[in-house]
Amino acid sequence: MPTEKKPKLLCEDKIRHAEYYGMQMVLDDLYHRSKQNEVFPNLMELILSRENILLAYRNIKTNTGSNTAGTDKLTIKDIQKLSADDVVEKVRFIMIGSKHGYRPKTVRRKEIPKPYDPSKTRPLGIPCIWDRLVQQCIKQIMEPICEARFSENSYGFRPNRSVEHAIAETHRLMQRSNLHYIIEFDIKGFFDNVDHAKLIRQIWSMGIRDKQLIYILKCILRAPIKMPDGSISYPQKGTPQGGIISPLLANIVLNELDHWIDSQWHENPVTRNYSIRFNKAGKEILSHGYRAMRTTKLKEIYIIRYADDFRIFCRTKTDAERTKIAVTKWLEERLHLEISEEKTKIVNAKRRYSDFLGFKIKVHPKGKKEVVKSHISDKQLSNKKTALVSQAKNIARPRPGKTEFEEVTLYNSMVMGIQNYYQIATCISRDCSKLSRAVMTVFTNRLRIQRNSRLSKEGRKLTKIEWERYGTSAQIRYLAGTKEPIYPIGYTQHKPPHSKKRSLCSFTPEGRIGLHDNLRINTSLMLALMRLPLNGKSIEYADNRISLFSAQWGKCAVTGKDFRATGEIHCHHIKPVKHGGYDNYGNLILVLEPVHKLIHATLGTVIARYMNMLNLDSQQMKKLNKLRASAGLFEIV
Repeated sequence: MPTEKKPKLLCEDKIRHAEYYGMQMVLDDLYHRSKQNEVFPNLMELILSRENILLAYRNIKTNTGSNTAGTDKLTIKDIQKLSADDVVEKVRFIMIGSKHGYRPKTVRRKEIPKPYDPSKTRPLGIPCIWDRLVQQCIKQIMEPICEARFSENSYGFRPNRSVEHAIAETHRLMQRSNLHYIIEFDIKGFFDNVDHAKLIRQIWSMGIRDKQLIYILKCILRAPIKMPDGSISYPQKGTPQGGIISPLLANIVLNELDHWIDSQWHENPVTRNYSIRFNKAGKEILSHGYRAMRTTKLKEIYIIRYADDFRIFCRTKTDAERTKIAVTKWLEERLHLEISEEKTKIVNAKRRYSDFLGFKIKVHPKGKKEVVKSHISDKQLSNKKTALVSQAKNIARPRPGKTEFEEVTLYNSMVMGIQNYYQIATCISRDCSKLSRAVMTVFTNRLRIQRNSRLSKEGRKLTKIEWERYGTSAQIRYLAGTKEPIYPIGYTQHKPPHSKKRSLCSFTPEGRIGLHDNLRINTSLMLALMRLPLNGKSIEYADNRISLFSAQWGKCAVTGKDFRATGEIHCHHIKPVKHGGYDNYGNLILVLEPVHKLIHATLGTVIARYMNMLNLDSQQMKKLNKLRASAGLFEIV
């Protein structure tokens, strides 16, 4: 049964992780200095710091891709077995220890079929796990420097930004600013055609001037690729899709385009000659400057970019035609990127829909104004229909090795994914009704056994989240036998997209207010615990110990008393290692030293001594005996 968690920004966990390892102040400092246009000639010391390497492990260990092997056949599970000291030393040796310098291992090329069109594939480069860890170490230090200099109109693969924010800004430009001429650009094979020399110059111009780091970045870009047929390719351009650092590098490449478009109107120096106000979201209101600029021959244009997918909004058709030519030439001459003439076009949003990020959007008259009307794009609607119908058939006849429960769970996750992503479309209810008719036809026809139907209006009790979302729907059905609910795809409601709050920032104390709460625990003790020698314990043990300190609010899991010194904190394996227990999070718990000794005590005199010392109540004794039972020991009465 799929569960739905409270929505949160992806960067929240990363902020918390940085706090666990004492890196947040370092990242804040890099961001602040970058905002002041400082240069950074000595970043390798930060990249190779123990805290940054352990933080990198923490950030990638739960990625699904970390379980995918590279050409060396290793995954994150192979790193988990090593001690923290061994991992730190290994990363340092890989990057600077060898006499030959950094040499990334061969990247495994895998052709991934495009969704719903198996005839077409997308090339994916899978680096070896140690190289992925190296890239994560670099990304963590480079990101705050780059974030300080990125355009506000870029939304893809950046902290605190999402598709919803990009669509909200699209709606604003079309409905409130009345910019109805949209240029839909398509760059031919962007990730495969990035110019390496140009990218290195762009990184240098951002203030990242550590020559040793620049050398390592060049090595990453030129890492040999093992093709599916076994041959080795040596790339002269492009960034491998699948590399951890690739999205950041892609944003660096196109950041120059963002600022060039912004300088034509949005960030034109003329606007600074007029009074500036701020709205509730903290965004500058430059209307006085814009009013004056409209009396000139300047073109009013805005860009919204999500990775390599971007749209430029213009006020007139003439401006759009001229801008299309100018941007095409600029990309060819400055970034050496080619535009697809067949897919690049100008759309008048009053007459036709414009496709962007899986939505189709236009404006239509309502009263005396034009308002936005948006749907799931035709291509995506067809794709989602095909996928849902196929999965509905799998519920009727489960695939080999799959149960009805698993098939229903997968179908429900697909339904929730579609509703969560596309609910910001104004006509989402109408689109989902079309999907509902298609899948209900399958359910009605295929879940019928002679005259009896396997669909029921009654089933198990819905969880709180399920009830809040689907409890009042007459469309919900249950699969007889499993009693599992089948979520109704047609039962969804439009949610207006929210713009990004300009005040939110992962790299300033004031910008994190409202983004997440500061740790309400003894952080100095937690950092001291993190820095304790581990005597050969695995890096997984070290990382989970810090997580537990935060999850337990810095208190003993049995007595509830605050830890006051690192010597008091003992990390207990619930299932002992000698009985097959591992260092995974669910098998560890933090307790006070005397509690730990009492858990393992077998002699009556030892048990009596610690019982007198701790004076446990009934609830605490219940927790203690549960831990003793898991360790295979008798109950203390």
